[in-house]
Amino acid sequence: MGTKLAIVGCITGLAMSGWVSSASAHHAFAAEFDANKPVTFKGTITKMEWVNPHTWLHVDVKNPDGTAVNWAVEAGTPNVLFRRGFTKDSLLPGTEIVVDGYQSKDGSHRANGRDLTLPDGRKLFLGSSGTGAPYELTPGTQ
Repeated sequence: MGTKLAIVGCITGLAMSGWVSSASAHHAFAAEFDANKPVTFKGTITKMEWVNPHTWLHVDVKNPDGTAVNWAVEAGTPNVLFRRGFTKDSLLPGTEIVVDGYQSKDGSHRANGRDLTLPDGRKLFLGSSGTGAPYELTPGTQ
C-alpha cells in the first residue's frame, strides 16, 4: 500500500510540475500585448530573426510625412512558422507585407503578429497558440 501511494504521489507531483511550468509560460501575450489594441500596417521587411522561443519580424512602416518607423513583430516559434508554410526565403528583407496584430501595452512600435499577407496575396497565421492571444479563428467558425 505504501509503495502504491508513493508512486501515485510521484506521478501526481510530476504531472503538476509540468502543468505549472507550461501554464506560466503561456502568459506572455497578456503581459506585453493588448487584445483591445488591434493594429494593421503595410511595410517592408528589414530583418527576420528566426530565434526561439518566438521569431521577430522587423518592418519599416512609412508615415504620411514620408518618414519610416520600424515595428518589431513577435510571431510563433520557427518550427511553427515552417509548418504553416513560411520559409526563410518568404520573409527576406525588402519584401513588402501587411501585418495584422495587437500592439504592445506600452504603446511602443512592437506588436504580437496575428496574420501576415504576402505580396502574392497569401495570408499566413503568425501567432503562437496557447499564449493568451486572441484565437486564430473566431470560436464557432471552425
